[in-house]
Amino acid sequence: MENIKDKVVIITGASSGIGEATAKLLAQRGAKVVLAARREERLQTVVKEIEQEGGTAAYIKADVVSSEDMQKLAHFALSQYDRIDVLVNNAGIMPVSRLNELRVAEWDQMIDVNIKGVLYGIAAVLPTMREQKGGHIINVSSVAGYEVSPTSAVYSGTKFAVRAISEGLRKEESPSSNIRSTIIAPGMTETELLNTVSSPEVQAIVAHIGAMAISPYSIARAIAYAINEPEDTGVSEIIIRPTAQP
Repeated sequence: MENIKDKVVIITGASSGIGEATAKLLAQRGAKVVLAARREERLQTVVKEIEQEGGTAAYIKADVVSSEDMQKLAHFALSQYDRIDVLVNNAGIMPVSRLNELRVAEWDQMIDVNIKGVLYGIAAVLPTMREQKGGHIINVSSVAGYEVSPTSAVYSGTKFAVRAISEGLRKEESPSSNIRSTIIAPGMTETELLNTVSSPEVQAIVAHIGAMAISPYSIARAIAYAINEPEDTGVSEIIIRPTAQP
């Protein structure tokens, strides 16, 4: 993993789940990780654990639905390490439900976090990466960004959007600025994402299928693989899910 060493990597949603696992794995492989999330105490704990293992990490409290927070995150990373090599847009929520439940506030939240949060992250780091003539933006989508199931209409819509944004970014920036774009699409994974589900019907479904969930470190390893590839190689998409997941 020689291409990971010393890279400055920003990770959103880094207080738990895939974000935490990715931060720890990349730090073990020599990256300088900058963690962002809303739960400051959890960020402090993760950074402490990374440093105890000999890694390099810093954190800042930030909410991806705030463009201002994301700008502050990018400036913080630059102030700490003088560059930004990778952004992992990982923060997301999944309060899935049937459309006829009319959970409009939850639809708005998914759009704000899952789509606008990704765009705000891109906007925060893109000028620096263009100036550097290089960088890597990794957007965590979902298998729900490839297929729609009952209850997933809005969530899938946000993840289809992430795929479109990622592909547009690749076509715009890779040829001219050497900025790579990667979509990571997890299936059922052991994270706190399922805790955002409030629909009783979906909670029952989740309880049934949750047993097949894979470790967030499986997703972290896929992210590490994409980062570690040589600069002339772009990993466009990785779908990773439990073997038992249909």
